[in-house]
Amino acid sequence: MIEFNQHLYGQDVRMVPGDVVRIMTTSPQEISRVTRSKEEARRSYDRMSTWYDFLAGSERRHTHEGLQKLNVRDGETVLEVGFGTGESIVSLAHSVGSSGAVYGIDISSGMFYAAIERVRRAGLQDSVGLILGDGAHLPFKTHIFDAVFMSFTLELFDTPEIQVVLTECRRVLVEGGRIGVVAMSKRGRQGIMVDLYEWAHRTFPQYVDCRPIYVRNALEEGQFHIVDDTAMSMWGLPVEIVVAQT
Repeated sequence: MIEFNQHLYGQDVRMVPGDVVRIMTTSPQEISRVTRSKEEARRSYDRMSTWYDFLAGSERRHTHEGLQKLNVRDGETVLEVGFGTGESIVSLAHSVGSSGAVYGIDISSGMFYAAIERVRRAGLQDSVGLILGDGAHLPFKTHIFDAVFMSFTLELFDTPEIQVVLTECRRVLVEGGRIGVVAMSKRGRQGIMVDLYEWAHRTFPQYVDCRPIYVRNALEEGQFHIVDDTAMSMWGLPVEIVVAQT
């Protein structure tokens, strides 16, 4: 594993998940709230970590498309927020090559150890650094990443926290840096599958903890400039892939 160079991190680095400070956004969108606690989320993803790759198989095509559109290049320094079992981390590490570096942050210790093992099997320890933590509190200094990637992660945060996460992403990106977000979306006409999914989210929040959000709107509110916005679908649920710049 690469050393955690001090010039990348702020002084208040916590290597284990910390409590979240909820900050209200000034213009909340009409989306469902996330009512489960961060501790419940940690426990849930810890339990799922051993079989998450199977569970999330339907997300893979959209994540791959998001990585392609973000177009990470050789020598860049990249951060993934919510790396899960590390599949995208490995892909990003191949993209940046031996002269670049990839960092990741995830709230689940189960996912953390699964990702470490995946990175080790791929022989990429020298270019990858992973930590446990909360995407709403990135423990990095300002303007150090060329790109930030999130896939099916932003919609896991409660509505007031979405802008907190994006503000943190903007803070750690270099001027002109890129962000790629793949997320369930409320863009366009909503069908019966969205209604059913949002009902499940409200009824079983511990198990269905993500929900469709306004992806492009959130990035624009976060003062990002949209570069690409692509609509896709997954089991009848809209998915949006948005690439933006600072």
